[in-house]
Amino acid sequence: MKRTIILLLSGFFFLTTIVTGQTTEYRCYTWEKLKSSGPDLKLIGQIGVKHSKDIQSSLWSVGCETLDRDQAKFSVYKEYLGELGIKHARLQSGWAKCEKQKGIYNFEWLDSCVYGLNEQSIKPWICLCYGNPLYGSDLNLGAGVAALVNSEDAMAAWLKYVEITVNRYKNVVNEWEVWNEPYGQEKDYALLLIKTAELIRRIQPESVILGEILWETHEPGIKELLEALKSRGKLNLVDYWAYHPYRYNPDDCYPILNEFIELLKSYNPDYKIYQGEVGCPSQLEWTHALDYYPWTEYRQAKWDLRRMAGDRVRNIPSSIFTIIDLRYSNMLQSFGLIRSNLLREFIYKRPSYYGVQHMVSFFDDTVIAMGELEYQSNSSRKLTVAGFKKEETPVVLIWYKDQIPSDNIGWDPVDIKIKATNFNDPVYVEMISGKVYEIDKTTFKMNGGDVKFDRLPLWDSPIMIAERSQVTIVPFSTSKNEVSK
Repeated sequence: MKRTIILLLSGFFFLTTIVTGQTTEYRCYTWEKLKSSGPDLKLIGQIGVKHSKDIQSSLWSVGCETLDRDQAKFSVYKEYLGELGIKHARLQSGWAKCEKQKGIYNFEWLDSCVYGLNEQSIKPWICLCYGNPLYGSDLNLGAGVAALVNSEDAMAAWLKYVEITVNRYKNVVNEWEVWNEPYGQEKDYALLLIKTAELIRRIQPESVILGEILWETHEPGIKELLEALKSRGKLNLVDYWAYHPYRYNPDDCYPILNEFIELLKSYNPDYKIYQGEVGCPSQLEWTHALDYYPWTEYRQAKWDLRRMAGDRVRNIPSSIFTIIDLRYSNMLQSFGLIRSNLLREFIYKRPSYYGVQHMVSFFDDTVIAMGELEYQSNSSRKLTVAGFKKEETPVVLIWYKDQIPSDNIGWDPVDIKIKATNFNDPVYVEMISGKVYEIDKTTFKMNGGDVKFDRLPLWDSPIMIAERSQVTIVPFSTSKNEVSK
């Protein structure tokens, strides 16, 4: 039952809706705006999406962090994870939440997350992290490492907790990240990493170990950590180095990333990298990453998809931070693909949720990355043209990369030639809205193994061109909320 009430207070009218006996449905105006917008092309449908159960494998992960500190509720968003189509999800283990009395462990909350993900064909990977005040170590971000390594009792308790956790979940989880952002504590972290990783490997020899590391090569902490491992002969303990490349322009990280990879491989050529946590706020925030900038839900969706596209063309496993807004003690953080409130309730899916859903549904492991492609265009702006193959047919993602994502909902007609790429019957997909458009055959032509498009609509978010036969096209939906097809 709904009752609408008009209140008159000090000369101002307030219109509100009282909802009785049913759940309030909130509108996402930004999603409605994007759904009603688009380039000047003939709309022929929208891209079909898949549940995680219907995708065999992919490099995509999403963040389910901070549940250990009760900043979100897994039960609130559980059903939306499988619908998203993701194949991996990052959890934080929460020592202090599992062991609230010395020697007594309660994993019920973590069981619901690990097995809840597994039920949806999503592989959890666990970040073993944060201290426990019972043993004199802090449970907050960036703290606790020194207190552990400098106390025999605390280290013994930590290793006991790790042993119990790994044994409990070893039939479901085989990827273990040791700590979260231990920056500025690299020498102590090296000792923690060695002892923890060696214990994990004894319990689960086939385990995959992720270390946490700064990624900008000018930071002294990188070499401090690597040299500390080298001096102890332990460089082979880590399989992946997780890094968190927060940048206002997501494309700015890649030139630095090449130097980072080169540095890692100079220590161990088998090292691989994992983009373990990065995302974008949907409003201006005064703390956390990417603060003091007027972010919006439009900018967030573009940012997330540009980061995803840049990682995918480089074959980097990539985790989107985060599935839902997080209720910190001083603010409600707005990085979520799902909007929440101070009660940690579901409000609505943001445009970024749908954009991620479209990306992960198409770019599973059957799509092969070919690297950035050479191009020529009449645009004054710098572009990325990311090349892929699907069943031996070409796929490209194209976007402006030279500026921070904007609020602008508009596409520029650009003449562009893409080298060494051949299309026969391509369609155009706007990856946030998922809308699929016809490409007029008179607007593209093949020339010496290259393809040239006339007046191709481009903007500062990825658009995809792929053969019609490779795109699942379903009727365009005008509903407010999408569901898996």
